[in-house]
Formats: sequence, C-alpha cells, structure tokens
Amino acid sequence: MSEGPSLETDRLVFHVPRREDFEEFAAMRADPIVARYTSGKPETANATWGRLLHYRGLWGIMGFGFWVVREKQTGRFVGTIGFNEAHRGLTPSMDGIPEAGWVLASWCHGKGFATEGVKAACAWLDTQTPYRRSVCIISPANQPSIRIAEKNGFSLFATTQYMNEETLMFERKITV
Repeated sequence: MSEGPSLETDRLVFHVPRREDFEEFAAMRADPIVARYTSGKPETANATWGRLLHYRGLWGIMGFGFWVVREKQTGRFVGTIGFNEAHRGLTPSMDGIPEAGWVLASWCHGKGFATEGVKAACAWLDTQTPYRRSVCIISPANQPSIRIAEKNGFSLFATTQYMNEETLMFERKITV
C-alpha cells in the first residue's frame, strides 16, 4: 500500500491523513462556515471518520489522495487538499479523472493558503502521476473557490446537477 508523499511550500506542510489528525479534521468539518459550500450542513464525527479513512485509502488504491495540511511555522491544522475519485454519477462523467478538492478551516480563509496548497498539489500530480487532466466541481455561489481554481489553471467546461443543485465543472489540462 502506498503511504503517499509529503509536500512542503513556503508556509505549509502536507502529510497523508493520520489517526491523530481526526479531532481537528472533525472540528473543521463540523464548522457551519466550512460546511456552507460542501454538504451544506455540519458533518457528524462518524461521517468525518469515514471521510478520513477514505482520504487515506485513496493513496493505496489510486496512487493519489488527500493530504492534511498544516501551517509550517506553527503546526496549526489548516485543512485538507488533494485529489479524489468519487464516482459521483455526474454528466459529463469525471470517473477516472483526479478530482481536485480543498477544504480549509475557517480561521485561515482569505490568507492565500488554499491557492498556495492547490498549486503544490497540482504540481505534484503533474510530475508524479500519468494523469494529463484533473477536474473540480464548485458551487456557483462559492466565489472564493472559483478564484482559487482559476488561479491554478482550472477553467469552466460544463455545468451539471449535483445534490439537486447547479454545479460548475472545471478542468485543468496538464502541459508538462
């Protein structure tokens, strides 16, 4: 089973999810501010535990996954950034294409951590995997995430329905 790599940027460190990340991860996922553009409601500890296991398991099965991200200087929990394979049943299909995702704790919104972290994750995907394309889905109301996606080379390619709501689909073609 692939353990997954560690990454580092000027302000952030990334590691594969660990048991000891759970409490901070669960607190973030239970925050209504964070949930606003994800599921729309705070996540239970049980659902977050399953998510942590899913994020960890992606590495062994897919060769990519999510990292837990911490502030380099303090070690403070920032959030999760990485890639998913979710089989969401969307049209057009995203199956078999790494789906970029980022969820950050509300304390660090607006500090540029997401843009910096997504850039590092995409650079890793570009150089360490055979994938030539990645995608992401974003609520039209989530303007901060749309800006993060665009700053990292994602462009709108479709609109779909997900969880009974209009959802924007972005793609990033790898040029390496």
